[in-house]
Formats: sequence, structure tokens, C-alpha cells
Amino acid sequence: MLSLGAIRKLCAAFDAVALTVIAAGLSHPRSRPFSARAHSTPHDFPTIASCRAAVVRSKNQRRRAPNDAPAAAEDKGSTDSETPLLVRIKHERDPKRLYELFRANAHNRLLVENRFAFQDAVARLSGARRNDLVEEILEQHKALPQGRREGFVVRIIGLYGKARMPEHALRTFQEMEMYGCTCTNKSFNATLKVLMQAQLFDEALQLFEEGPGKYGVELDDISYNTVVKMMCDMGELRAAYRVMQEMEKEGIQPDVITYTTLMAAFYKNGQREVGDGLWNLMRLRGCMPTLASYNVRIQFLINRRRGWQANDLVRKMYAAGIRPDEITYNLVIKGFFMMREHEMAKTVFGAMHGRGCKPNGKIYQTMVHYLCERREFDLAFRLCKDSMENNWFPSVDTIHHLLKGLMSISKDRNAGEIMKLVMGRKSSYSGDEVRAFQDILSHGKTGR
Repeated sequence: MLSLGAIRKLCAAFDAVALTVIAAGLSHPRSRPFSARAHSTPHDFPTIASCRAAVVRSKNQRRRAPNDAPAAAEDKGSTDSETPLLVRIKHERDPKRLYELFRANAHNRLLVENRFAFQDAVARLSGARRNDLVEEILEQHKALPQGRREGFVVRIIGLYGKARMPEHALRTFQEMEMYGCTCTNKSFNATLKVLMQAQLFDEALQLFEEGPGKYGVELDDISYNTVVKMMCDMGELRAAYRVMQEMEKEGIQPDVITYTTLMAAFYKNGQREVGDGLWNLMRLRGCMPTLASYNVRIQFLINRRRGWQANDLVRKMYAAGIRPDEITYNLVIKGFFMMREHEMAKTVFGAMHGRGCKPNGKIYQTMVHYLCERREFDLAFRLCKDSMENNWFPSVDTIHHLLKGLMSISKDRNAGEIMKLVMGRKSSYSGDEVRAFQDILSHGKTGR
């Protein structure tokens, strides 16, 4: 009886013999090597004449290559046509080609009804200072069937505003009837807003006065609030207050936006009595303050170094069911620091987390700035590092002050960590600013 090992060796020997036979068969052709057919030339054997002809054809093809470029362009064009239109528009960086895409697809509903594509394109063309192309695109689309819809026209008015072309926005509103579109207070208010933002106050006031008579527009609270804000921006506070009185005569009740706008203007101009009176009048008439209203009043109290009253007002906000936001906390923290109530400022900062409100970049900036002024560099370092790791970078002056402070108390390692975060910033500091920071670290080490 053969053992298992002997059987394996025997099988391996048979496999070797079989492979040898197969290889020998593959290395020898079936036909006889010395037959007459072996000496004959195959019909497709490359002769000298055929080689010369191939060389001539190759030279002719190279000469014709430039003429074949249009075909290559057609292939590229076919590839572009296969790419979705909105994707091509999004990635197109050449203003002229972007305009051509819009013009060629003016009747494509996928594009016409996409307001985000329009906003992005207008912003890029305006940024490239090609307002001529912005006008071409928007004027072309005004003539489409969609131009008879007021909502579509309002979008065009707003886009002209974003492109800083307020005169075109006004003309669009004035020509709405020509395109078969009836104007209402919706398009009227949109135009008024564009004119106000462009600080074309005379044109805005004229439109406001002509609205009911010339255009048949019924003024509403938005119309009046826009004019109130415009008067406040002009510094005409008494005129702004008279506009609010005119609202009431027309049967339109001033809302919280009206009161808040007026309060902010009077407080900013140091007219505390009028601001307080508007606050009381608002509450007396059943118009409850909003978060923005409270922030306006808190801002006034902070400017007057009345941080404790501002803090009490925050408690009243909670009692009224209004949750303070980052602006509120930043104002109160800054107010306590300005009053040199540093411990209270840090207490308010810590209380934010317990009340579900996380600090933002402005709050970190306030904390680090005032902590450096008080020479609390350890806490300033921790907060600055936390802020920068969230991509919120304090001002250059604050970083400068912090680095100098850390080096003065022999915290070279902490200063190095701040410097590492500065160097890794996505939107980096300028080269001069970085070199100034590095000088602080090098001088601090050699000076001790």
C-alpha cells in the first residue's frame, strides 16, 4: 500500500510530464516546416511599395489635421450639450459665455423659473462689472410670457437692485403695463425698497407720493415702514414720526417694526425721552416688543453704561417668553466689561451655555479683547483657541495683544499654538500681519 506522501509525489510527476508534452506541442506548428507553402509570400505581406504608400498617407493626414479642428469642436460641443444646463451655468466663469448660455436658453422653463440661477448669474456678472450683460439678460426675460406675472417682475426688480442698477428697477416697475402686467403694492414696495437701499431718497419719495394716484397702488404697512426707515436714515426723525401719524390717519396701525425703527433712530441720536415714550406707547397700544425691540433698548442702556438695567431687561425678556440671542448676550457682556464688572461679564458668558445659547465669533472677540485688557491671558488664550478652532478669528489687534501677553508671562507654548492656528487659517492673515506676529514670538524668546 502506497503512503499518502508517495501518492502526492507520483501525481506531481505525472503533472510535470503532461506540461512538458503540451509545451512541446505548442512550440511546433502543425504544418511541415520545409513544405513549399512555407517558402511562399503571404498575400498581405508588407512590401516596400506598400510601406512607401503608408508613409505618404501619414504625411497627408498631418497636413489636414488643422482642418479637422471644427470636428473636434463639434465633439466637445456635443459633450457640453450632454451636461445639465444648470450645472454648466453654475461652473461657467467667463461673463460673456455665461450671458450666451442665458440668451440661448431664454425659453427653457428649467432656467427661467429657477430664481437661484438668476441670482447667482447676476451677482457674478455684476461682480465682473458687466452690467450691460445683466441688462441684456433681464430685459430679454421681461418680454417672455412670464413677464405678465407680477411675481416674476418683482424678481427682476430685486435683481436690478442687487446689481446696483436702481434706475433700471424703477423703469421696470413703470413699464409693467406695457408687458401686460398689473402692478400692486407688492411690486411697488419692492421698487421702493431698492430705491431706499440705493439711497435715492428723492426718487423714492416721489414714487411714494405718486403711488396711489398715478399707479393705482394701495399703500400698506410695508410701504409706510419703508418710508419711516428712509426718513430715519436721512436723519429726518420728526418727519419719520409724522409718517407714522399719517399711517394712523389712513387707518393703518403702526406695527412693532414701525416702533422699533423709530426707537432705534431716536436712541441713536441721544433723544432718550422720545425713545422711552415710543417704548411705552408701543406697549400701551398692545403692540408687544420683539427680540429686535429688546436689543434696541439694551443697546441704548449699554451705551449709557447701565449694564445692570440691561441685565434686568434680559430677565424680563425670559418672563415674556422671548429668548435672548447672541446679539443680546454680546451687548450685555460688553456692557459689564465697559463698567469694569469683569466677573459679572464672565458670569453672563458662562450662563449662555446653560441657557442653550452658544457664543459666536463676535462674543469670542469681545471676551478675548477685554480679558487681554485686564491681563487675564490664560483665560483669553483658552477662549481664543476655542474660537479659532471654530474658524472664528479675532481681530489682528486682539491677536497681537494676546501674543505679547502670553510671551510676557512665559507662555511660549501657548503663543506657539495660537501662531499655528493663525498660519492654518483658511482665509489667512496678510503676510505683514503674520510677520508681525512672528516677531513677537522671536523677540519674546530673546528678550528673557
